[in-house]
Amino acid sequence: MKTTRRDFLKSAGVSAGVLGVLSPALVTRSAGGASSPLFLMSTPRMKLGIVTYNLAKDWDIPTIIKNCEAAKFDGVELRTSHAHKVEPDLSEEDRRRVKKRFDDTPVRLVCLGSTCEYHFPDPAEVRKNIELTKKFIVLAHDVGAEAVKVRPNGIPKEVEPARTLDQIGKALVECGQAGQDFGVKVRLEVHGGGTDRIENIVKILAAADHPMVEIVWNSNQTDLQGGLEANFAKVRSRIGQIHMRDLFIEEYPWRKLIALLRDSGFLGYACAEIGESNDPLRVMRYFRALFLAYLETPGPAAPAGR
Repeated sequence: MKTTRRDFLKSAGVSAGVLGVLSPALVTRSAGGASSPLFLMSTPRMKLGIVTYNLAKDWDIPTIIKNCEAAKFDGVELRTSHAHKVEPDLSEEDRRRVKKRFDDTPVRLVCLGSTCEYHFPDPAEVRKNIELTKKFIVLAHDVGAEAVKVRPNGIPKEVEPARTLDQIGKALVECGQAGQDFGVKVRLEVHGGGTDRIENIVKILAAADHPMVEIVWNSNQTDLQGGLEANFAKVRSRIGQIHMRDLFIEEYPWRKLIALLRDSGFLGYACAEIGESNDPLRVMRYFRALFLAYLETPGPAAPAGR
């Protein structure tokens, strides 16, 4: 016999009147937009991670996992060139070792943070970066990461901007096709002079129409040019990951951003990209506490779905 939501709530002793007076903090929305009380079922929510640039740049993999577990962080983006040394030249044995370490912990390996870029005027330099991205994709597959982060790093002055943006998009398509072969997504960080503007990211994405290509919302001040809500809406369906600076920075509307993400149904990783500290665990714990406080605070509504 098919049980409807109404029958389920009735059998649980929950009336529509009770649902009507529940605090917004006690109600979650399913993918279809229906509301459910948290005391009846667990609430899917976006997850908290850390980027190893800069706080964790000197930590090896066991230290990263230990500290993330202690601070109750859900995942990590491993930035290239740091002490953990998860790089494309890693041996097969070391790749298996890294994967096993993460398989043995609830801390997820979210992303490999490469610095691969495709904005160069020199085609040979673009090709070099595409091929390096493909090596990172294989590495991500082998160590169990879900994505590789890449980035633009500006618009060369000697080239027509539209040409550069299209070039970046086409490079992303090739990388996305490579990622599809390995089940690894390619995430473009909103980064660099001019390429940190959402209007230009939209143009890149128009040329990078591939299901394995997403963006990393980088929480730049340029997000506010033209309005945070309007810019968020332009790329909402392509957001795969978030980078967040220190949440005490008042010039960025963190509460509003987190509310937009929550209300849009984003269930991915919001990763702290914060500075070094002599007391990193304390910083991580405070960051998590403020993140959760913002996450549970009612904010501006956004259309349902990603």
